[in-house]
Amino acid sequence: MVRFSAACFLFCSLARAAPIDDAFRCLYNFDFPAAHRVLDNYIAANPKDPLGYSTRAAAYLFHELDRLNILAAEFFADDKKITANKRLEPDPVVREKFFFAIETAQQLANERLLGHPGDANALFSLCLAEGMITDYMAFVEKKRLRSLGPAQRSHRHALELLRLHPDFADAYLTTGLNEYLVGSLPFFIRWFVRFDGVEGNKLTAVSKLEKVAREGRYLGPFARILLSLLHLREKRPHITIRLLEELIAEFPHNPLLRYELDKIRAKFPPPAIRR
Repeated sequence: MVRFSAACFLFCSLARAAPIDDAFRCLYNFDFPAAHRVLDNYIAANPKDPLGYSTRAAAYLFHELDRLNILAAEFFADDKKITANKRLEPDPVVREKFFFAIETAQQLANERLLGHPGDANALFSLCLAEGMITDYMAFVEKKRLRSLGPAQRSHRHALELLRLHPDFADAYLTTGLNEYLVGSLPFFIRWFVRFDGVEGNKLTAVSKLEKVAREGRYLGPFARILLSLLHLREKRPHITIRLLEELIAEFPHNPLLRYELDKIRAKFPPPAIRR
């Protein structure tokens, strides 16, 4: 009887998911139809892999956030815009498809964990799914308090994934982002918002997101996007400009990156050189 180590199982699982890399590249280039075509083929060949469905949910979510102009840097840099209760008009068809993909990913992930406890793809899919529910509820549906539930579940899945697979760098995006969000809350609110192992240290948050930016397989570019927003919020636009320039070189077909870079350059021009 041949026995496989946990590392071998993880390697085989990730190798099988190689087309997911292509889907994420399409997503970062804002080519959502191409991302769905890649995922159609992947899901047809791997109908029991939850990662295909969680990535499909990401494609629906990013498309909807872009359509509603939620991805603009000024939205995340301005607390008033984030907390505004201005009603948005989510696409009901996209919403249905999004939550179907989420529910399918969760079901398949839980089924896989029954037969393969600690499976990396399954835990990562659950982490992604709950994180995307958080984003949809908080930014699209404006249900910010209710979004804390899935945010905490996503955090727990990320911690479990890192406990079993400490080299799965993508999981640090969830813990790093939560570290920053808690660190940005007023002191008295922190008593009511609890995430295991989170102290609200912004330096720790940036360190974790930088790790994802360097080592993350799927979420590395997203970590760099988040870092660009965080540095803009923290009044370090020169770092934001550098990160956006690097992202544009890698994803030249993403119009939002170019738009945001031009806007930030106009707002924060380089100092004049004295002669």
